[in-house]
Amino acid sequence: MAWSSGMAGVPIATAVLVFLLLLPLSAVRHARAQETDTEEEFSYRSGRDTSPDRWGLLRPDWAACYWGRQQSPIRVPSAGRVVGPRNGHLARTYRSSPATLVNRGHDIMVRFDGDAGSLEMDGVSYRLRQMHWHSPSEHALDGRRYDLELHMLHQSDKASNKYAVVAQLFQIGEHRDETLHLLERYIERIADRRKGHEEELEDEVDPRRPVRGSDTFYKYTGSFTTPPCTEGIAWAVATRVRHVARHQVELLRDAVHDHARMNARPLQEANGRGVALYYSWPRSGDGS
Repeated sequence: MAWSSGMAGVPIATAVLVFLLLLPLSAVRHARAQETDTEEEFSYRSGRDTSPDRWGLLRPDWAACYWGRQQSPIRVPSAGRVVGPRNGHLARTYRSSPATLVNRGHDIMVRFDGDAGSLEMDGVSYRLRQMHWHSPSEHALDGRRYDLELHMLHQSDKASNKYAVVAQLFQIGEHRDETLHLLERYIERIADRRKGHEEELEDEVDPRRPVRGSDTFYKYTGSFTTPPCTEGIAWAVATRVRHVARHQVELLRDAVHDHARMNARPLQEANGRGVALYYSWPRSGDGS
């Protein structure tokens, strides 16, 4: 399946120029860092006023979606062709936690209500806050986009307020994903419900499961893949692709309110960004 990352076209370019000339610098400087929790103002369907190539025109604090130079997702080269400043390490200390399932309209999210553990990378410690899924995958590994991608969103302390995302890609195969298997009955309950509908989970969610066995990652600096497309996000994309059952992918697609067949942003230009290989190990027996 081909995906366009270009935004060429005179009407759009002209609109962006006018938009940026009128845009107060303070609006860009103080854009909200968090991913948006609503899809009322943006969509993944091409040819609409709210389609991905127009996200940056919809609101002043979303302008980075258009003019940003470090946007995500990107094409990630194979391990043998990775060009980065250096290799590195990341340490995960995950644990089971109470959680709530949320239908955000554009995706299904697991919000951790307790201490789900942390990620340490490049000297920064991040707490695991939530995880959600995109279909098909947003990143392309060696030119290929897979059937599903899990994003595990981490946030540092309020003083530095940095974000890191661990991404795990899946392809449809014979084996189901155990985390989604645990969530299936809850996803069915919130399927096609109003945006923001929540279901408190009876069972704790173990964030070690969906990334178990993934110990090598492609590390680069990018952005959120939904508005406001905030940049400076530390990405760690697992090199290993795991299996997921076809019905699990279909369930996630059918659960969102508009029955979208995809909720993946088109690929963005790398603009010379390097990609490094990072190696992971669990700490104190609590990792994946």
